[in-house]
Amino acid sequence: MSTLGDGTRAVRAGLPEPEQFEPTLPGPVFAAHFHLSGEPTGPYTYGRDTNPTWTHLERAIGELEAPGEPVETTVFASGMAAISAVLLSQARTGDVVVLPDDGYQALPLVREQLEAYGVEVRTAPTGGDAQLAVLEGVKLLWIETPSNPGLDVCDVRRLVEAAHAAGTLVAVDNTLATPLGQRPLELGADFSVASDTKGLTGHGDILLGHVTCRDPELAAGVRRWRKVVGAIPGPMEAWLAHRSLATLELRIDRQCATALTLTQALGKRPEVTGLRYPGLPSDPSYPKAVRQMRRFGSVVSFVLPDRERAERFLTELRLVDDATSFGGVRSTAERRARWGGDAVPEGFIRFSVGAESPEDLVADVERALDAAMGER
Repeated sequence: MSTLGDGTRAVRAGLPEPEQFEPTLPGPVFAAHFHLSGEPTGPYTYGRDTNPTWTHLERAIGELEAPGEPVETTVFASGMAAISAVLLSQARTGDVVVLPDDGYQALPLVREQLEAYGVEVRTAPTGGDAQLAVLEGVKLLWIETPSNPGLDVCDVRRLVEAAHAAGTLVAVDNTLATPLGQRPLELGADFSVASDTKGLTGHGDILLGHVTCRDPELAAGVRRWRKVVGAIPGPMEAWLAHRSLATLELRIDRQCATALTLTQALGKRPEVTGLRYPGLPSDPSYPKAVRQMRRFGSVVSFVLPDRERAERFLTELRLVDDATSFGGVRSTAERRARWGGDAVPEGFIRFSVGAESPEDLVADVERALDAAMGER
């Protein structure tokens, strides 16, 4: 399937060989145990280890992550389960791990756990490839690009080359880009990790995550971790995720195009500062993003003058839900500072562009900005 277009691949990914009178995508398999006789040498024995519905989804994601190449994907109950599986299956007492200091909000919780296990954790910003300066003696480098919520981009190839030269493994959190926007394994990373709750499944109705590796030994460690902690997805969630992949290119292309249109409109507003979108040619991240990304994602960030006007803006929106998370077909926005933990101004807005008609969405944002900036 390596020569097929993204849309064709997304529609066909992970489907079993056709069987007469059977559905194209078999329904979810609900089973805690399977019939066994003699030695348990078959693929399915117990529901915490394997499930046919996971198998189809894992093959599908693998085909999107590295078309035409042998890779192994492991799906998890959430993105954080996938992140934790990589970090905690690889790091041992006395090891050193590098994390971004501007990454996903829950990474500090993982840092606390790693340090409790005797792992040294170093941090550096995503922008400027700053993690290069702290790689000496490191077991695992964790990259998040574009970063969430600041949307900085680092040069994955450059970081991977330096890390591998030092004997360091590299994991890339690819949540914001999805495999249609960026393929970390092609850029040299050892692990491609994502919260599939976001753009990959795109409907805001399931929690899911995955890890994809080329190296079978690394993949085995991740899969063993899933078995030990039991961070497994439900079969219905896995089936819904696989079904959702069929529209991935349609969703992502609409979202990315509208995100650029919205960014261009926001750039004309005097009350908007700190506007970021990796696909905007004037964005600081664009020169690196355009070399390693094929699509630039659905997330736009910007800053309004203060907390009050940011809240008024969110209240005035009619076609955008005030909600956390991103990547869904329905646009969402939030004042990110309400959670604490992110080094952002009080008026910082993380805006996730959905699949609405672009002209309607831009008009709604313009109207909400007008209302928010009016007399108080």
